[in-house]
Amino acid sequence: MEVISNSEQSQVKYAGFWLRFAAYIIDQFVIGIAGFILFVPIILGIIAFGVNLDGISNFKDLFTHDGLLMIGGIIGMIILAILISIVMKWLYYALMESSKFGGTLGKMAVSIKVVDMEGNRITFGRATGRYFSRIITNMTLLIGYIIAGFTEKKQALHDLIARCLVIQK
Repeated sequence: MEVISNSEQSQVKYAGFWLRFAAYIIDQFVIGIAGFILFVPIILGIIAFGVNLDGISNFKDLFTHDGLLMIGGIIGMIILAILISIVMKWLYYALMESSKFGGTLGKMAVSIKVVDMEGNRITFGRATGRYFSRIITNMTLLIGYIIAGFTEKKQALHDLIARCLVIQK
């Protein structure tokens, strides 16, 4: 049940594709810097494991105890980096979009925010649902983002799933 009436809708300006795209680019830059700072120790760890490759003279040596430990260490570091990346991005989007600012640094920079269908601040749970709904949006070969240009309230697929709007401040 949508509470924003038709008269209120005329006052609400929905954020279009290009504003949202600009916010996304800014957010990717911010996440990239934060990720670089967080991942330097992990990258150094992988390099340290790679240095141990000097003792591996042929393919058979990889299957020795030391070789398997080295491979396990590298795989573990890669899995750790992936998990940290997922959690970092999720918390960035969910915490920022459910905050009093209503959006990430990118959204704030272009003066847009995420709200529920009634125009209220979204909860952390809804922001989490919106973030992970992007998996489905991405599975549509990005068509889920493009539909924001064609829906009445300029909603992308993940907005429709989470029942959110992105509006101009």
